[in-house]
Amino acid sequence: MLITHDTECALGILVDLLNTAPEVSGFEQLSDLVALDAFVVRQDLSEIDAVTSADLVAVHGLRGRLREIFTAGSTELAAELVNVLVASVNATPRLTDHDGHGWHMHYFAPHAALADHLAAELGMALGLIVMAGERERLRRCEAPDCARVFVDLSRNRSRRYCDSRTCGNRMHVAAYRARQRSAADEAGVALGVS
Repeated sequence: MLITHDTECALGILVDLLNTAPEVSGFEQLSDLVALDAFVVRQDLSEIDAVTSADLVAVHGLRGRLREIFTAGSTELAAELVNVLVASVNATPRLTDHDGHGWHMHYFAPHAALADHLAAELGMALGLIVMAGERERLRRCEAPDCARVFVDLSRNRSRRYCDSRTCGNRMHVAAYRARQRSAADEAGVALGVS
């Protein structure tokens, strides 16, 4: 599957947004306008006016809708939810080459409200994933104590953890220790030690 640079960027924004939810980290990471503005800056979102309290409320609502699409039980449901989301913001595709990024497609109206901007861009990125038959790339971290999501862009679709340095390493160490305990228990049984 060919994922263009702008789609990959949109999927990165999507994952970051979904992982700000309180059910992921135990607290609301987009709790105020300062946090929301920091998100906009961190993601280098273009054509965004100053964020408002209305934007904060709308982004919280959008995040839930995007999570529904991300975790939809079927391709048909995901497609239906994408269609409803994108139609609700009147996505307006246009080519642009701003800030040295080369020609790419924007799906939001210039200076749209933040939630509409995100709904158009992220909805279209999810739509492209659905259209390509690649929904299995939308994953939840396999670490049992982690609720973060990610998009597996590896060639062989083998990524299992949101971050190999944290969750992945922790799970590998736990598996190693379990194997060591099992081997020690087996050795003890073989020697008649209980």
